[in-house]
Amino acid sequence: MKHLFINSLAGTAGGGLTYIRNVIPHLAALPDLQITVALPPGLQREFRALSNVVLRELQLPTVRRFWYEQSGLPAVIQRCRADVLLSAGNFALRKSPVPQILLSRNSIYTSADFYRDLRSRHEYGAWLDTQLRALLAKRSIDWADVTVAPSEAFAAELRRWTGLNVRAIHHGFDSEAFTRDSSPLPPDIQERLSCAEGTLKLLFVSHYNYYRNFETLLRALPPLRKQLAGRAIKLFLTCKLLPGENPGTYNPATAARLVKELGISDVVVELGSIPYHRLHGLYHSADIYVTPAYTETFAHPLVEAMASGLPVVASDLAVHREICGDAAEYFPRFSPEALAEKVAEIARSSDRSRKMAAAGLERSREFSWKRHAEKILQLSDELIESKGSRALDARQSRESVA
Repeated sequence: MKHLFINSLAGTAGGGLTYIRNVIPHLAALPDLQITVALPPGLQREFRALSNVVLRELQLPTVRRFWYEQSGLPAVIQRCRADVLLSAGNFALRKSPVPQILLSRNSIYTSADFYRDLRSRHEYGAWLDTQLRALLAKRSIDWADVTVAPSEAFAAELRRWTGLNVRAIHHGFDSEAFTRDSSPLPPDIQERLSCAEGTLKLLFVSHYNYYRNFETLLRALPPLRKQLAGRAIKLFLTCKLLPGENPGTYNPATAARLVKELGISDVVVELGSIPYHRLHGLYHSADIYVTPAYTETFAHPLVEAMASGLPVVASDLAVHREICGDAAEYFPRFSPEALAEKVAEIARSSDRSRKMAAAGLERSREFSWKRHAEKILQLSDELIESKGSRALDARQSRESVA
């Protein structure tokens, strides 16, 4: 039986959290596989029913976490007698005791737009911190035996950045698991959705951060309202534009101020965080999904939106085109006017909206967490076999010298 150790200590929010919630059950369902998972607090209860999964819950600040991963985790992996390490949080172990697969899925390290954004906000400390993390992320690709990116577009970016080989294995989607919980949305959320009945309901699923480019989306609302004169609009956000209400250190003050300056307080609805298992109810309550992100690696909400039958308007990124194909409309990532125009075109044509929804639903079926897990296991087998071949070659070399 193979033993896979998964380091998911960094999976506390966003795509990292979505990844471990979905991939661990599918890996656990594969035959002849024992799994040990190092994970952050609060997630253990989600995986307790998986009999072949051993959970190690650790609460560590970010700085201590990286130090622990480099100094303490290798010994834990050895004691577990693991065969392969899956590092799921962008950073690899410098000296892994077993073959290591690195999942690299943070595009801000290679994004010129992100560094420019930080400078424009005078956040020079964050700029320096990101530069330092980028150096570690770049070295990590060298430390790992194999690096995997969630899309071909991002894998190509990493290859250009490092000069090293990076494989692309698409992240997945599991429609049955995503819609399994039939409980209604919280009453306060449901009430706010009911009050928007009859309006054009736009949805953007993300906690507040800079690279999701909230400001372009907000600036698109006045021209959109002008183009759809006479039709009420609501933009639903799964975050709140308040300090301390979002993961990380991103400051939403600029976005909050923009809402007031543009006079769109009656349009923007800040729902706050929605539990993942209830998100499908929110998607089904919306009319159009929008994302203005200026950098991305996969964008799980795009697949969730398409699977929920929503037409999609996305910023024109190679990753977005790879994920949505012809099932979405695209606009230049910093053009609120173009974003407004694309949304208005869909809103004016119910036939176009239906065709986009059908195309998106079909497109969403191309992504599978089950296939992703199988490919990760296949990659693990390749590394185990390669390790055995290297050990045999080394032994034969020693014997020939003797």
